[in-house]
Amino acid sequence: QREHRTEEFRKVNVLMKVPALKDGSFTLAESVAILLYLAQKFKTPDHWYPSDLQKRARVDEYLSWQHSNIRMKGSKLFLCKVKPLCLTNQVLRTFATEELNTALKQFEEKFLQDKPFIAGSEISLADLVAVVELMQPVCAGYDLFEERPKLKEWRRRVEEAVGKQLFQEAHEGIMNIKSLTADQTQPWWEPCQVLGTPGH
Repeated sequence: QREHRTEEFRKVNVLMKVPALKDGSFTLAESVAILLYLAQKFKTPDHWYPSDLQKRARVDEYLSWQHSNIRMKGSKLFLCKVKPLCLTNQVLRTFATEELNTALKQFEEKFLQDKPFIAGSEISLADLVAVVELMQPVCAGYDLFEERPKLKEWRRRVEEAVGKQLFQEAHEGIMNIKSLTADQTQPWWEPCQVLGTPGH
């Protein structure tokens, strides 16, 4: 399962991390960069990465913010829930939970507000990136949607927009996180799979 540690993979991404993309002789790393590249190369429906300047700016705004907020704090809690060392450290788990809760409040108030989706009335890459990050702690046993009706409804709309079956398939691996060995429990990031693209 550690194909990204092979010399063959190093030719695609010298950082030896996933996801990575190879398109002919062109290679690209980093999930957000890959998503934006694929959306523009294959001329996906406009709602994914809107041509409207202000809607696109909303997508870019969230993608810029999420790295050190939803992504970092969601991954931290995810690891606290599955790594043996963290499982016995209640202080660390409590701190990680509080950090994520703060980021979730900011996400609702700043980015979601009263809109169906982050960029407005239609789903975009911003929603896709957000939901796959939030599924990490959920699949590790922290149901962050349960007491957040606005967030819960947003997730339902995202799931319906991408298709329930595809949504479930994209998260199948992380939903089985409890059965993985310790060296396999690293943050998962699979928005390309939800889009149905060969991004990883």
